[in-house]
Formats: sequence, structure tokens, C-alpha cells
Amino acid sequence: MSIDYLMESDEEALRLELKTDAAVVQAQATLAGLKPGMRVADICCGAGLTTAILGGMASPGGHALGIDASSGRIQHARTRYGQAGSLFECRDIREDLSDLGKFDFVWVRFVLEYFKAEAFDVVRNLGSIVADGGILCLIDLDHNSLNHYGLSDRLEKALRVSIAALEDTVNFDPYAGRKLYSHLYRLGYTDIQADVGAHHLIYGPLRDSDAFNWLKKIEVVHRRTGFAIPGYGSAAEFSADFEAFFTDPGRFTYTPVINCWGQLPRKS
Repeated sequence: MSIDYLMESDEEALRLELKTDAAVVQAQATLAGLKPGMRVADICCGAGLTTAILGGMASPGGHALGIDASSGRIQHARTRYGQAGSLFECRDIREDLSDLGKFDFVWVRFVLEYFKAEAFDVVRNLGSIVADGGILCLIDLDHNSLNHYGLSDRLEKALRVSIAALEDTVNFDPYAGRKLYSHLYRLGYTDIQADVGAHHLIYGPLRDSDAFNWLKKIEVVHRRTGFAIPGYGSAAEFSADFEAFFTDPGRFTYTPVINCWGQLPRKS
């Protein structure tokens, strides 16, 4: 079964690289317990930048394996980030991964939001590659793309209806973050901890990276889904209205990010 990735486009590798902040990745991974010498799995690694960051943190003595279902992005990752400490495999994370061996630290960042229906089963499957005593770290957004101030009533309604339609039609979960603790608890992980922060915190003049990330998301989602947007005659009209709002330095946008991790008990 192929993965129909919502954000698929020719520029997805670029979007993923531009929105990845190395300092944030390092802080989140450090908080969850990543240390030198660990064998790390970066699940749905995308363009490979996060794998390179995690591999650097695992050195000396450790390395990171990036796993993604897109052969194109895996080729990009191997070309750009393939080095000592960073390896890449093209795999579907819903299928058996046991041949990859065991990992001391399994990193699942911004993945489960695209697997609403089967999120728990995905986490359970990833548990098969966590070593005894190893760490499973789940990171995702909550209330995704829904927290803005300064929207017109028409634009706010259109956003809410559009996100609800993505839940119903393409398996997208805007509330993935709040479910992470439950996944780990149900699977018997111990010493489960959670941290909550702001992934998007946008006010004042708009950075080029934020403009590209958000406007590209709007463009790709509506091109791939094609559903009607309430209150707007076309996707282009909606996109223009959102861009006018988003580029206004008086707007305020934020998205909570939840980092949750736990340890797989050692077998006696």
C-alpha cells in the first residue's frame, strides 16, 4: 500500500529544509534523552536534514538512520546528507521494520498528523525497532493551522471548514499532539514525560521561510484536494485573502508543539 502524502510536491524537500531549525531539533532531542553513542532512527525523515542533525548528536560512537516512503526524498537525502553518521532507507512505516534491527532512540517528529486513522498502530509498529531500555520520542502539532488572530470572519470560517475536510478526506489530524502521551501509555512505556511549546510563533514582519512554508502549504493542499472552500469562488481567491492576512505585520499566528517520550522497559 502506498502512502498518499498530503504535502507531496516537487518543492517538498526544499520546504522541509527551510522550516527545520537545527537548534530546535537539538533541544527537543536532548530533552528526550538523545546522547552520543546511540543508534537513532529518524522516522519519515523527509529531506534528510533532521537525520544529519541527529546523527551528529549521536556521534561519536553512534549514528542515525533516516526512513521515508518517498524514494525521491531518500535519494535527495543520500546525495545531500549521506555521510558517516547518517544513512537512509526507503520504507513504509506501516509495514514490518524488524529487519532494520533495534534502535536506542526512535524519533517520530511531525509524522502522526498524516496518519489520523492508524496513528496508534503506526506507533505500535515503530515500537518493534525500539531496543530494550530505548527511548521512543513522539513530537507533533496540536490545533494545527487553526490559531490565528486578525482573520476576517469569512477567512476564519473557511480555514476551519477546510481543516475539518482534510480530517474527513485525507486522514489528516490537526490534533495529533494531544494524543501522543496516550499512545506511549497504552503501549506500556515507562518514565513518560511531555513538554509543550510553540512551534509557530509569528508576529511582526514575516520571515521569508515562514512565508514560503505557509503559502506553499495552502497552494499544495488545495491543488491536491480540490474541494470547494466555503465563502470563496475559487482556491486562488482564498489563497490571495490568506496571503493578505498572513503578510500583515499586525497578525498573530501560533501553533503548539508537544514533545512526548518514554522508555521501553527492559525484559527481565
